[in-house]
Order: sequence, then C-alpha cells, then structure tokens
Amino acid sequence: MTSEIEIPKSKIPAPHLALAAALAAAAGLSAFSGRFDPYYLDVAIGIGINIILAVSLNLVNGYTGQFSLGHAGFMSVGAYLSAAVTMFLGTKLLGPEGGAVWQQNLLFLGALLAGGLGAALAGLLVGLPSLRLKGDYLAIVTLGFGEIIRVIFQNYEPLGGALGLNGIPAYTTAFWVVAFGAVTIFTVYCLVHSTYGQGFMATKDDEISAEAIGVNTTRYKIVAFVVGAFFAGIAGGLYGHFKQTISPGGFDFSRSIEVVVMVILGGMGNTVGVVCAAILLTLLPEVLRPVAEYRMILYSFLLIVLMLVRPQGLFTFKFGKTKP
Repeated sequence: MTSEIEIPKSKIPAPHLALAAALAAAAGLSAFSGRFDPYYLDVAIGIGINIILAVSLNLVNGYTGQFSLGHAGFMSVGAYLSAAVTMFLGTKLLGPEGGAVWQQNLLFLGALLAGGLGAALAGLLVGLPSLRLKGDYLAIVTLGFGEIIRVIFQNYEPLGGALGLNGIPAYTTAFWVVAFGAVTIFTVYCLVHSTYGQGFMATKDDEISAEAIGVNTTRYKIVAFVVGAFFAGIAGGLYGHFKQTISPGGFDFSRSIEVVVMVILGGMGNTVGVVCAAILLTLLPEVLRPVAEYRMILYSFLLIVLMLVRPQGLFTFKFGKTKP
C-alpha cells in the first residue's frame, strides 16, 4: 500500500496575486518609460490618475449609494499638501543638490501619503456633519465644500494664491501611477468584497432596512468617504508632481463632474467598468484633437448619446462575486 503526499496548493488570494503582478509590471514599465514618446506618456499618466479618481469615487457613489460632487476638492488638498512637502521641506531634507534617487523616492512617497492623509482628514471633517444628508442635499454640500477649498487656495498667498504653485519637482513616473492605481483597485475591491463590505451594499440597497437590522449606515458612509478622499489626495499629488504646476482653477466643479461621468458611464458599483470608462473618457478628447474647434462639442454630444443609449452604464460586466 503506497501513500500519496499531497502538495498543498497556494493559499494566496487571487486579488493579492494580481496586486503583486501589477506592482511587478509597474517596475518593469518604469524601467522603459524613458523610451516612450512624451505625448503618449502624458496620456498614459492621465489615464492612470483618472482611474484612481474614478475607482475611489465609485466606492462612495457606486457601492455606498451616495452622490458626492466634491472629489476635485479632495484632489486639490492632496496636490497642494504633497507639493508643499516636496518644495518647502525637500530642500531642507535633501540639500541643494537634491539627494540620491532613493532619497527622492522616499520623500515623494512621504509627500503622497501626507497629501492622501490630509485629504482623508478633510473628507472626515466634511463627512461627519453632512453624510446624514441624502441625495441632492448631500450633492449640494459636497459641491460647496469643493468650491470652498478652491477659494481658500485661490486666496492663500503662501501657496501661490490664484497663480498656484510652479516648479514642483517632477517625481511622478509610470511606476508610481501604475502602483497606486493597482493599490486603489485592490483596496476598493477587497473592502467591498468582504464581510465588512456588506454594510456598503446594504446602505446602498435600502438604508432604512439596514439601520433596522443594526447596520450603522452613517459609519459606513463616512468610511467610504474617507477612503475615497484619501485616494483622491494621492491622485492630486501624482498630478501635481507630473504637471509640475497646479492652480486652483484646475480643481474646479467641472473636474468633479468629469470623474462623476466616468463612474456613471462605467456603471455604478462596477469597478472594472469604471476603469474602462476612465480609459475611454481620457482617450476620447485626444482622439477628437484633429477637429480641435469642434472637439468639446463632439465630446459633449457623444456623452449625451452614451447616457441616453446606456443609462445603466456602458460597461455592465462584473468581475468577481460578493461573498454572502
């Protein structure tokens, strides 16, 4: 009688393997990014930043059923705070020569996390008093918050006032964008597709019934708001350190609307669909660039057509199953 030895299978969950693969791909991509055409690199970085913004907002608007119009405000907090760290503290920490590459990367990571945490704190301060509201009322409050933040930066001279900040170090690379894009998708996916994440779904489906069975819907809305704001702040930091200049006008109401359209077009509560919509809506203006004088008219017309034809979202396929 022979005995068979069973070799244990890998117990690493698929999302963790996907995250590891994405980080490895980010490192490989960054090694060759210097050979890319600057125009295509600019578009690719824009796609990555929009994916971070759209996926993080989808946690609030899609999975939790709220309607926030203040995502550009959180993005601006992260952009200005991270830029302040690298511009004003960077020279003191790294010296006039700028330090070694690993020191610059460490400083940049710290600046991004500082921007994200600052945006998360702003999300908490806004969420505590306002997330007891619903629907249009919540949208108005978040819209007002975004405009207040923009006006504050516009009148705060130490951060450039209406002219904004110029000369921000160009620390953003393909690695950072792909890495944080993967981390954003991984975090939202694991947060929603977990036992704890059922509270987000319950809040979206029927808030009154959820509260009746003991679900603290306000807490879930605040958690979603804070996590979404954190990644919006990260996206702002990546944006500022890629464009090397930021101004209050770059984070106005229209920027929030762009991200909301990505979420709606991709399908509310559909992470893969939102990612596809972010890619499509970033590429669409570039495709229409040859007809520059009619570009925005055609862009708006196509959005209207898509909303009328596919009100449930252009991309409605699902990835993964929610645990019972």
